[in-house]
Amino acid sequence: MAPSLNPEVLQVDEDGSPRLTHSYMLNLVGDWGGANFHRICAWLTQEFCDRAGPGSRTSIMSLRDGGMDALIQLEQGTADVAIATPTGLIKHARIGGGIFQRPMPHLRALAVLPQNDRMVLAIDPKYGVKTFEDIRRLQPALRIATSTNDGTNFIGYVADQFMEAHGISKQTLESWKGEYVTAHRPEQCTTMIVNGQADALLQEAIMTPWWRDLVEADKLVPLPAETQALEKLHSSLGLATNLLPKGFWNNLSEELPALDFSDFVILVRDDMSLELAYTLAWCLVETRHMIEAQFKHIPQMRSPLSYPLIPEKMALSPVQLHDGAHSYYSQAGHL
Repeated sequence: MAPSLNPEVLQVDEDGSPRLTHSYMLNLVGDWGGANFHRICAWLTQEFCDRAGPGSRTSIMSLRDGGMDALIQLEQGTADVAIATPTGLIKHARIGGGIFQRPMPHLRALAVLPQNDRMVLAIDPKYGVKTFEDIRRLQPALRIATSTNDGTNFIGYVADQFMEAHGISKQTLESWKGEYVTAHRPEQCTTMIVNGQADALLQEAIMTPWWRDLVEADKLVPLPAETQALEKLHSSLGLATNLLPKGFWNNLSEELPALDFSDFVILVRDDMSLELAYTLAWCLVETRHMIEAQFKHIPQMRSPLSYPLIPEKMALSPVQLHDGAHSYYSQAGHL
């Protein structure tokens, strides 16, 4: 039997919106400070505080390194809410393995927010490289800009696995006199291309102007990921193939096989109260128009948050839903 919500803690207004009688202090972990996770946290905390008891407060913490620290803080109980991507990778966090050196059994989900993203390798056309087979054959001394693989950064970890699946390990690259040039944030990596510090880019956030400007100006040639490598990555990481459609960039003349790096999952701990998790899930779904409005000036294909948000899909989390969130989705008819 599902646990029951306490009507003394969670009341319902005439319009159906929840009202918490208790006051809360919530700590949320966003991103580095200027990206989409912080925007999502700001929206969620505003809607939550409108429905929480008097004196309720929230804080949004920034990361120095990669996204792993957010999950560690959540698992250890020093944070209450965190966001992570890609969902295909995050589903392994509860049982451990790979980048998750220790299981995180306390993680539960409130919702999935859609984001259609991929990881792609693109190279300066001066090398005459158009395929991964070209790289293996020519063995160029590439300087590849990508995220740091230090155990905290999911992008850097997946990037390393991506290259190894194509038969190009870090040791192999270095034997060709090449190297990885790294930073934590995607835009820092694209800046390395612009500044001449690197001549290849291995990144996600594929919909951003940084990528479009470099590819459409013929400063980088995107390479199609190989089928065998994508199948291996799906088996080992849980990340699927996600094709970039023809015309995604104005000089992309045919669809480009790429590695999926999609969707944001909103996470909490299993010991969060039912009433609090219910209210947060309600805010995420019932006020979704507030966050959609912040992205609708961007064409759907290029938006870093896909819209419209569909409640039934928001409930389809790779991580088990918190019981309070499950109660909301069930009552609302979204399951």
